[in-house]
Amino acid sequence: MKIAVICANGKAGKLIVEEAARRGHEVTAVVRGENRSAAKSAIIKDLFDLTADALKGFDAVVDAFGAWTPEALPHHVTSLRKICGVLAGSSARLYVVGGAGSLYLDAEHKTRLMDAPNFPDVYKPLASNMGAALDELRGRRDVTWTYLSPAADFRAEGERTGRYKLAGEEFATNAKGESFISYADYASAMLDVIESGKYADERISVYAE
Repeated sequence: MKIAVICANGKAGKLIVEEAARRGHEVTAVVRGENRSAAKSAIIKDLFDLTADALKGFDAVVDAFGAWTPEALPHHVTSLRKICGVLAGSSARLYVVGGAGSLYLDAEHKTRLMDAPNFPDVYKPLASNMGAALDELRGRRDVTWTYLSPAADFRAEGERTGRYKLAGEEFATNAKGESFISYADYASAMLDVIESGKYADERISVYAE
């Protein structure tokens, strides 16, 4: 498959590129500056300057955008809106590296993880902006997408074990009541999802066994 990874120099983006290359896919890194990923080809362009021609011909486009500073958090909405606009009407599937805060705690999908009393205040602005981006994505009818939420504890330095479980929109834990996933296992799950061709226009989640 021809796969483009946007923000391929980031922690999640790098590992997704590495996983895709390991599996023999033709991977292109989309980065603002020098390509520091395992991709053999690159598109050197700011995300907000991308055009339909730049992403033409890809089977899958992975959005690995991440922002952490208060002033940049709204870009979770605007960046995803931009990418959707670029891919509108194309055959490429969009895969989004999502957040856990918008996962639901109830079967009725009324209460989100970020709404829980014990959800850390420091993460609420990030979760709120990522949740708003997901809400807007759900309303798109011109792009086929899959949003993959990680477990609550998203571990950048964790090892690649290959042991994980996919779940749906509701917050899930392993047999020990734990919710965590390493970036490396998340990357493995992302490639499994891409290769499966399933979960069109769905948000799903992943956690370590």
